[in-house]
Amino acid sequence: MEHLLQVDDLTIAFAEENKQTVVVDKVNFSVKPGEVLCIVGESGCGKSVTALSLLGLLSPSARVINGSIIYEGQDLLKMSEKELDRIRGSEVTMVFQDVMNSLNPVLTIGNQLTEVIRIHMGYDRKRAHEYAIEMISKVGLSDAKAIMKKYPHMLSGGMQQRVMIAMALACKPKLIIADEPTTALDVTIQLQIMKLLVELQKEFHMSIVLITHDIGLVAELADRVIIMYAGQFMEETSVYRLFEHPAHPYTKALLESVPCIYDDPNKKLSSIPGTVPDNYQDIDGCRFYGRCPYAVPECRETQFYSEFTDGHLVRCHRAEKGEIPFE
Repeated sequence: MEHLLQVDDLTIAFAEENKQTVVVDKVNFSVKPGEVLCIVGESGCGKSVTALSLLGLLSPSARVINGSIIYEGQDLLKMSEKELDRIRGSEVTMVFQDVMNSLNPVLTIGNQLTEVIRIHMGYDRKRAHEYAIEMISKVGLSDAKAIMKKYPHMLSGGMQQRVMIAMALACKPKLIIADEPTTALDVTIQLQIMKLLVELQKEFHMSIVLITHDIGLVAELADRVIIMYAGQFMEETSVYRLFEHPAHPYTKALLESVPCIYDDPNKKLSSIPGTVPDNYQDIDGCRFYGRCPYAVPECRETQFYSEFTDGHLVRCHRAEKGEIPFE
């Protein structure tokens, strides 16, 4: 199946005075039509920066220094802002994690939603207004006409996130990038929002790139999973294989840190010692070395991201040699 999105050797750096710090290091991935791809990792690993780069939304201090982002045969990195604007919000959209700051506080929900529809779909004011009401109803909000007249602060966090999803879906995009879309919401609302997103994904047959640190969401939603750590991809495989046969010690540590309903009630939850290293661009070997219980001196050497088994990639020479017993 032809890929909808293909990212090759993407490298992103932040400029600080006379120093350049690489925060995303030569990552490669693809997204197929109708697929849900999850990118998982701790805070500070480069997940959100990777997501923002796909639509050219990096902060002024960050820039892509190498690689390509091919969407339907076009390199997004070579497009002008005007060319990108024709794709952003229409064919590729984004749901941000900070919902409270994503909507304009001085404009009504109706004004913000109809503006998107009129710009990207060319509807007149009346048709855009009708379609906006339809989309608000589609995301499960009752009394859509009343919501159109409200300002963001008059809605709860969950309602605001539903509005953001309505805005993202309004132009029937082929790809949605969801950057931890439930971070600021309570657990019950998180489940509702993610179920809604998946239902709409199936209805519209769109692709989703979901950025998250929630392993539970990954098990529920993903088709394929990428594990990211310290600016690099550590493992990539199908969601089923990831949970049954994790190949990287970091993946294993993440899975063990999540409680399971089948666990012994007296079982003590595992935790990963230490934190993501600073200045990880200067580490030549495995970036997880200082926190890994399976580390040996050879791990200080360069680790290559290669195929472990069919369609299963891993960045760990011990895993490749079958030296780490995970079963």
